[in-house]
Amino acid sequence: MEFCDLKCRYAQWPKEGALDGSGSCRTFQALFCRKKNRFVHKNAPCAEKEKRMEHSAKRKGKSA
Repeated sequence: MEFCDLKCRYAQWPKEGALDGSGSCRTFQALFCRKKNRFVHKNAPCAEKEKRMEHSAKRKGKSA
């Protein structure tokens, strides 16, 4: 089982601040899922998670 986090290619921090009314506190973390086009709970189970391409994997694919 996969969980929602920033390792997913569709996840990003929300552009709106204070979604939970707490100002700058990220106690109740939400991520914006570009695939679902909505906010989701960080670390919630996710069947649609796709890993981001690792930075080192990008380098290996490029020739010097």
